[in-house]
Amino acid sequence: MTDATPTTEPTTTPADPAFSLGSSHVLLTGATGFVGQAVLERLLSSHPDTRVSLLIRPKSRTTGETRLQTLLKKPVFRTWREAVGEAEVERTIRERLSVIQGDLANPGELPGDIDVVLHGASTVSFDPPIDEAFQTNVDGATGLYGALLASGSDPHVVHVSTAYVGGMRKGVSPEASLEHEIDWRAENAAAKSARRRVEMASRQPEVLRSLLAKSRAKLGKVGPQAVAADAEAARIEWVTRRLVDHGRIRAESLGWTDVYTLTKAFAERAAEELWGTAGHRLSIVRPSIIESALRHPFPGWLDGFKVADPLIMAYGRGQLPEFPGVPDSVLDVIPVDFVVNAILAAAVTPAPVDEPRYYQVVSGARNPLPFHTMYENVKEFFTENPMPGDDGGIAVPSWRFPGGRSVERTLRLQERIASVADQAVVRLPSNPRTRQWTETLRRRQQGLDQLRYFAELYRAYVQTELIFDDRNTRTLHASIPDALKADRGFDVAEIDWHEYFQSIHFPSITGLTKAFAKRPAGRARAKRALPVRSDVLAVFDFEGTVVESNLVEQYLWMRLGMTPKAQWPQEFASLLVSVPAYLRAERRDRGEFIRTLVRRYKGIRVEELQELVQGRFGAAMLSRAISDALDRVAQHRAAGHRTVLVTGAMSSAAEPFSAFFDEVVAGEMHASKGVLTGYLAAPPLVDEARAAWLREYATAHGANLTQSYGYGDSLADVAWLKLLGNATVVNPDTDLYRHAQRMKWTVEDWTRRSSDSPVAPATLALLPEAPASAPEEGDRSSAT
Repeated sequence: MTDATPTTEPTTTPADPAFSLGSSHVLLTGATGFVGQAVLERLLSSHPDTRVSLLIRPKSRTTGETRLQTLLKKPVFRTWREAVGEAEVERTIRERLSVIQGDLANPGELPGDIDVVLHGASTVSFDPPIDEAFQTNVDGATGLYGALLASGSDPHVVHVSTAYVGGMRKGVSPEASLEHEIDWRAENAAAKSARRRVEMASRQPEVLRSLLAKSRAKLGKVGPQAVAADAEAARIEWVTRRLVDHGRIRAESLGWTDVYTLTKAFAERAAEELWGTAGHRLSIVRPSIIESALRHPFPGWLDGFKVADPLIMAYGRGQLPEFPGVPDSVLDVIPVDFVVNAILAAAVTPAPVDEPRYYQVVSGARNPLPFHTMYENVKEFFTENPMPGDDGGIAVPSWRFPGGRSVERTLRLQERIASVADQAVVRLPSNPRTRQWTETLRRRQQGLDQLRYFAELYRAYVQTELIFDDRNTRTLHASIPDALKADRGFDVAEIDWHEYFQSIHFPSITGLTKAFAKRPAGRARAKRALPVRSDVLAVFDFEGTVVESNLVEQYLWMRLGMTPKAQWPQEFASLLVSVPAYLRAERRDRGEFIRTLVRRYKGIRVEELQELVQGRFGAAMLSRAISDALDRVAQHRAAGHRTVLVTGAMSSAAEPFSAFFDEVVAGEMHASKGVLTGYLAAPPLVDEARAAWLREYATAHGANLTQSYGYGDSLADVAWLKLLGNATVVNPDTDLYRHAQRMKWTVEDWTRRSSDSPVAPATLALLPEAPASAPEEGDRSSAT
C-alpha cells in the first residue's frame, strides 16, 4: 500500500501581517481532539507571536500539563518540531502555552485578556446516551460562555459546529442561523433527568429478573459472583442502550438525524443567545465530514478513524455485502487542513458585534462526491490492495444499491438464519470443526451487526438530498492574500477526489491497521520458550485437559471393577436413567453435579477403592492421559515452574497422575468406619471456589499470578483462568471457546497421539485377566 507520508516535508509560507493573529491571546478548547490538534499545530507553526491558553481536562491522575506534553509528541507536530528544533519547542511551551485545567461545563476562572476563542470541543460520537450528548455539547457551550462573561474578556469567538446541524431537510442549507423555535433549555433539563428515570427502571424486579436469568444461563457454571457481575454489566448496558435510544428518537421527533446534530444545533443557539447577539462577536464554522489532511501538516495525516472510516474499513474486510445508500446522493467530505484553515481565517477576519457570521466548510456544492463514486473509489483501492485474510487477500463485494427496504429485508432474513445456525452449532460436540463453524458464525454475526449499525448510523449521510451553501466560505477564502492561498486556503474545487482517496486517504486509514495484522489466534505465545523462573505456577484442570475421561465414566469403571459381570446390565441401566439429571445438574452448576454423582459411591469400602486405584483403574486412567498435556507439564517443570493439578473430582481419579506434578489438589469423599457415605468431605474445588483457592495458594507459595499459566477446557474454568496472565483453553467446549475469543486467550487442541479408545476397552482393562475373562457372578474378590 502507498505510504501516505510525503518524502519531503511541506514548507510553510511566512505569515502576512494583514492576515495574522499577531500577538493575540487565544483560548483553545478541544486541543486533544482531531481538529483541535491540527488547530494548535497551525497556531504554533504559522502564528508564532500568539499566546495560547488550552482548556484541558485532567484524566485520573494525569494533569492537564502532562496531557499537553504527551499531545505535543504526536505526529501532527512532527514537521513543526523538526523545523524549529527542540530548543525552540521548549521555549514555546514555556512562553507561549499555558494550561487551564477544567472541563467545558465547569471551566473555572478564565483569563481577562483573551482576544480570540477557538471553541471546537464536543462529543465525537453520533449516538451517545442522551444525557452525555447534552452535557458535552450544550452544557459545554453554556459553561464556556458563562465563564467568558465572568472573566471580563470580550473575544471574537469562533464556534466550531457541523454542516449537518440543520437536521433532516431537503434542498439547499443556507449559511445562516437555524430556523427553529425549540426551547433548548427545556430539552437540556429533560435530557439530564433521562438517566435518573432509566436507572430507576433498570432496577425494577422484572428487569433484573430477566437479566439474571440470562446471566445464569450463560455463566451459571462459572459461579454466582460471575453471574452477578454479568447481570450488573447487562443492566448497565440496558441503561446505555435506552439512553442512546432516547437520544435517537428525541432527535428524530424534533427533525434531526441524531442526538449529535441535535445537541450541536442547541449549542449554536446557546452561542447566539449568550454571546453572538448579546453585544459580542461570533463566527460559527460548520464543516461537513472531516477526513485526513490533503497537504498540512503532511498528506494523509489522521488521528484515528473518523466518521466515514469505519464504514470504509468494514467494506474492505468484506463485512458489508450490500448497503442502503442512495447512489446519486452527495457524500460531503472535507480534508481536515481545509477546516483548520477556515477556522483560523474566520478568527483573523473582523466580525461585527451582534451579527454572527456563518461559514459552511463543505465540498458538495462546488466539488460534489456522489456516493456511487465514493463506492467505486473504495472498491478500486481494496481490489488493488486487499486486506489480509485467513486465506490471502479479502475479496470485496459489489454493491447493487437495491434500496433501504430491500437491504432491511435481507438483513432480517440473514439474522434469523445466523441465529438458527448458532443454536444448532452450540448443541454439537466441541471439536476443531465445530469450533471453526462457531468462529465462522461469529464473524458472520459480527458482519450483520456492523451492517445494521452502519445502516442506522450513516443513513442520513448516504441518503441525503441536502446541498450546503458555501458562499460566505468562498468569500472568506477569497480574502486570503494570494501569496498565502496555496498554504492557508480551502478552495474545494481544487481537490481531485480520485487522487485524494487512492493516494492519500485510503493508504492513511489502512496504515492504521498494520499493527493489527492477522496471525493465527493464540499460537505465538504457546510456541515461545517458557521463561525460567521459580515464582510461576502452571495450573492444570483434570478432565478434558490432562485426561480424556469424565466423572461418569470414572464412576462406571470403578463400579464395574467391583461388580460381578452378571450385574453389569443393571448398573448400566441405573446409570442411564440418572444421566438426564446429571446433565441438568452439570449445566446449572459443576459442584451440584459432583455432589449428585458422589451419592452413587455410598457403601463402597475405602480399602477396596484404593486397591483399584493402585491397580487396574489407575492403569486405565493413565492409558487415557492426553500426551500433549503431559508434555506441557514437563516443559513447565523444566522451566522451574510449580506444576499443580487441580480437580473437583475425587483424589482416587487424580492419584495416578501425581508423579507428573509437583502437587495434586483434588476432592475427597467422606467415609465412616472405612465405608464411603456418599458425601463429600469438603465443598468441591470448582469455578469460583477454585479461584479463591488459587489466590490463597499463590500467596502461600510466593507465586506471581500475572506471570503464571493456566489450562482448562470448560466454561466453569473461566473464574480461575482469568486470574492468570497466561490462560490457555484446551479442546474447549463451545461456550468457553467463545469466551476465549473475546478475551484473546490462547486456544489449543491437545491429543493423546494414539488411536481413539472407546469406553469398553478401558472398562475391560479393569478386569484381572484378559477382556474375555470376566469374574463369575458372585465372585467380587477377583475384581478387586
